[in-house]
Amino acid sequence: MAIPSLPARGRTTSADDRELRVSQAFVLLADTLVDGFDIVDFLRHLTEQCTELLGSTAAAVILVDQRGELSVAATSSERAELLELFAVQTDDGPCVDCVRGRTPVSCADLSGTGGRWPRFSAAAHECGFRAAHALPMRLRNQAVGGLTLLDAEPGALSEDVLRLGQALADVATIGILQQRAIERGDQLADQLQTALGSRVVIEQAKGILATVGGIPLDEAFDRLRGYARDHRHRLTELARNITTGTADTAAILARDNR
Repeated sequence: MAIPSLPARGRTTSADDRELRVSQAFVLLADTLVDGFDIVDFLRHLTEQCTELLGSTAAAVILVDQRGELSVAATSSERAELLELFAVQTDDGPCVDCVRGRTPVSCADLSGTGGRWPRFSAAAHECGFRAAHALPMRLRNQAVGGLTLLDAEPGALSEDVLRLGQALADVATIGILQQRAIERGDQLADQLQTALGSRVVIEQAKGILATVGGIPLDEAFDRLRGYARDHRHRLTELARNITTGTADTAAILARDNR
């Protein structure tokens, strides 16, 4: 991918320097496995990289949750945040269309959009933006959200800039999905550990009932489960009370399961 000509921002920038900055941006966006990963800081970094590398006045990220609802996750400036919050609240604008349709949406001149985004265009004008370019954050059929590039002056973005912007959005998407997979894995591991712990407690309670009542383990479990159901106790909680000596084992053993 060719590195686009980027604004100098007050200093001379060589092609080698631009390539280095682009490479560093991709490395930072790809590294989501570090301890203490913070998605808000991660996405804020993405918006800052977009303004630095792509020359946009501002950038913003909108994410979509499992229910399909949109929320502003990060912006590079307060004006961008105000505009994107307005877009989400009114369900209007290139960014919203991009997320809903999962395709890029560009508007080189918001003042000439006619009736497509009347409220968004007016709000963008108030916030000092004249152009908006939204890029989807998706991986195959899984949509995460959208990355919006906002400019103070009207004008189209070059194909190189759009490709680089989409590449940054794609890498960030992979990072987000990777982190979500890790969180789901951790949650599953916690659930599994809880289940295993509960199993141990129940087995201990069965042993106690079997020993005290002089009955087989299977019958001890039947009485334990039946008593829990009759008295609306959680099975694991009742079993734990038996192991700590706080349950009425005589009443549990006296239950007739026939």
